[in-house]
Amino acid sequence: MQRARDFGMTSCHTCELLLRVPSHRHTHCPRCGAKVHVRKRNSIGATWAFLLAAMLMYLPANLLPVMTTVYLGSGQPDTIMSGVIYLFINGEWPLALIVFVASILIPLLKMIALTYLLISVQRRSSFQHRQRARLYRITELVGRWSMVDIFVVALLVALVQVGSIASVYPGAGARAFAAVVILTMLAVMSFDPRLIWDEKKETGDRNG
Repeated sequence: MQRARDFGMTSCHTCELLLRVPSHRHTHCPRCGAKVHVRKRNSIGATWAFLLAAMLMYLPANLLPVMTTVYLGSGQPDTIMSGVIYLFINGEWPLALIVFVASILIPLLKMIALTYLLISVQRRSSFQHRQRARLYRITELVGRWSMVDIFVVALLVALVQVGSIASVYPGAGARAFAAVVILTMLAVMSFDPRLIWDEKKETGDRNG
């Protein structure tokens, strides 16, 4: 089974224009100007680095307060989960669900998906190539909306009814949470989905 790579051809990652790229070099797409390369260099190592860093930041992002409300000299720190519980108790369950999914569930699922993809590629798995490629596309699509998570944290701050005698200050959890969002985005960008199909081609060549 021959692929475009066997003829020195690859597609632009931005506009998907098929063009010829010299081996082990990169060029720029004549249509959109994006950098085009045959393979992402050190894809697995870079993805693991970003992913492990995101995992390390995920715990403080959820355990440390994302904001502290100071009212009449008394401070009240709030984590993401405490904000979800507060919204749910006060009848704002749709918003509580959005906060939980966007700020807790989606980052966790992204890290689990990337871990699975990395391990399957390193183990040279020949299992469900198409499904794994679809999983990467879904993860990449979700990653494009990752900044919605930051908006959710800002929304939590805006929901606090404050006056001139109250103030809201961002906490360490907010910075850790922003780091998780950025690191997971970089991990998705670093992963080369073409690695998923390498074992399928080698298996086809052996069978041929």
